[in-house]
Amino acid sequence: MTDSSALVLLSGGQDSTVCLAWALERFARVETIGFDYRQRHRVELGCRGRVLAGVRERFPAWGARLGEDRVLDLGVLGDVSDTALTRDRKIDFEASGLPSTFVPGRNLVFLAFAGAVAYRRGLARLVGGMCETDYSGYPDCRRTTMDAMGEALTLGLDRPTPVETPLMYLDKAATWALADELGGAALVELIVEETHTCYLGDRSHRHAWGYGCGTCPACELRARGWEKWRAGQ
Repeated sequence: MTDSSALVLLSGGQDSTVCLAWALERFARVETIGFDYRQRHRVELGCRGRVLAGVRERFPAWGARLGEDRVLDLGVLGDVSDTALTRDRKIDFEASGLPSTFVPGRNLVFLAFAGAVAYRRGLARLVGGMCETDYSGYPDCRRTTMDAMGEALTLGLDRPTPVETPLMYLDKAATWALADELGGAALVELIVEETHTCYLGDRSHRHAWGYGCGTCPACELRARGWEKWRAGQ
């Protein structure tokens, strides 16, 4: 295992793409992993390949560090999740106060499988786009959850397995700014054109910030962050 290595959880969305760029700036060897859990917005899985191709084409130095990609079939997670991300349900709030888009255990399952792959591939750390600053309130996005999972993986795999979350304390405007800082206009353009965030999987409406329905919580966060970032430039 080389300490200068990472496995990035790449969904095909804005946040994970920025995290990929962040990792490629820092580590000599970077691999990527995605998960098909029968999400309504499975269009994001198709975006992953275009993001990776765009990184290799536009950023040769990063491309030289970018290794294998894999997508794991976690359909069972969709089978046991009655949520607005895995069923044709209205996006609203549950009695618990959490949005109906919350998929219980999703990030815990993702990190467990990613940890196993990182162990097999000799990759030193996991990198994910979880954020507790400008988000939908999911408890499995909090730093305390990430620390607990990192500790569990370290104990269960008998080797250090930290979970890096570079966006944890950034709002969406700061995430756009970080993309610009890391890769300039070329990375911002790649994120706008090729990534997907919309919970409804809408790729028919093109906005200044990218594609999406424009009204779901994910689109609203992305649009607000874009507008705030652009206003501050």
